[in-house]
Amino acid sequence: MDDLNAFLEPGMLVKHPQKPDWGVGQVQSNIGGKVTVIFREAGKIVLDSSRVALLPVIET
Repeated sequence: MDDLNAFLEPGMLVKHPQKPDWGVGQVQSNIGGKVTVIFREAGKIVLDSSRVALLPVIET
């Protein structure tokens, strides 16, 4: 099992590549291949890191 989101840390902003309508989300936790993110438009979502690679958002 590859952890596609191993680099993500709490507080980081991300987007889901297949769910742009969810908006930007903030990582809450990243433990054991499960990433919990609160998305602006979808709420709290727990994702399996072996199935989806979240995209980091850089805000300037």
